[in-house]
Amino acid sequence: MDDQHNETIKQAPLLEARNLTKVYEDGVKALDNLQLKVHPGEIFAMLGGNGAGKTTTINIFLDFIQPTSGNAFINGVDVNKDPLEAKKNVAFVSENVQLYPNFTAIQNVDFFVRLGGKSNYKRNDYEAALLRVGLQREAFDKKLKDFSKGMRQKCGIAIAILKDAPAILLDEPTSGLDPKAGKEFTRLVGELRDEGKAILMSTHDIFRAKEIADHVGILNAGVLVAQKTYNELKGVNLENLYVEYMAGYMEEATGSLINSLAE
Repeated sequence: MDDQHNETIKQAPLLEARNLTKVYEDGVKALDNLQLKVHPGEIFAMLGGNGAGKTTTINIFLDFIQPTSGNAFINGVDVNKDPLEAKKNVAFVSENVQLYPNFTAIQNVDFFVRLGGKSNYKRNDYEAALLRVGLQREAFDKKLKDFSKGMRQKCGIAIAILKDAPAILLDEPTSGLDPKAGKEFTRLVGELRDEGKAILMSTHDIFRAKEIADHVGILNAGVLVAQKTYNELKGVNLENLYVEYMAGYMEEATGSLINSLAE
């Protein structure tokens, strides 16, 4: 067994969705009875197209939206019942990191880390975190309005590291990153997994998902149509597998719709 993808995990999950369902006011079912668990020292990658339910799942874990039914738990805390306590146990990095453009990198990190309840850090701690994520030292005191997307992403990940939460949520974290930044991201997320973090990542990046994830779930129209472990994907073309599952699910859904219309 690959040491970096240890599937024998006995600890309780840090992130868990139980029968998670979300139906929006317009009748669209964004999630349909989702079940997933992410344990300490695991990366779970959710694959799926736009509208598959990936971002909805993350938004429910963050208590940005309410589920129609079911529950989301962070470190055993029900997100809906005690959102403030649940959020103490999770850090979040979005596709488009929302930081203050007129603040420097150091100022942004200081502000958001303090906002997250951590007031014991000094400038050298911020610098160490920014260096770890690959931001050049000469950028530390520059304003973010001149940063590339990859540089902003690094600041967001540095903030997540300094929050030191046991669970991390990543929404399309490699979108728009150049190959070098994408490789640095993969290395860093692997390090965080090895430190015992539970990481739930939504992504379109099939190559990155297969390379780094301990579990890959394929979402389509809110349904988790497949879930594979790292070992199960060895020697498998994940792109072909993804297309096959998506096509098979769509064929089944179309057949069900035709049958219901014929009744």
